[in-house]
Amino acid sequence: MVAADPGFFSAANEAKAEEMGVRRVSIPSHATKSPARRQRQKQRWFKKLQKWRTGCEGRISVLKHRHGLNRSRYKGLDGIKRWVGLGVIADNVIHIGTYLAHQ
Repeated sequence: MVAADPGFFSAANEAKAEEMGVRRVSIPSHATKSPARRQRQKQRWFKKLQKWRTGCEGRISVLKHRHGLNRSRYKGLDGIKRWVGLGVIADNVIHIGTYLAHQ
């Protein structure tokens, strides 16, 4: 499954994803007016993937603002992976602490 925002929509992008073996491609097109396209975007799986994508963007926003993940303090791809991993762990610890405090 692939989910993206409308900025990534093109027939070529959808075709390439399907060529790579992706069965469900959820990239909305607000400009396309064809009835087939509108029907596809109303399907349950399409909407579900868009909701999942929206939730991911909220999580990314929290990580960027709460934990400073908008700029990596380490260099290179391995450093970026480390920086993001530490940010995700820190956020998870906060969520676990909040949950345990309410228990």
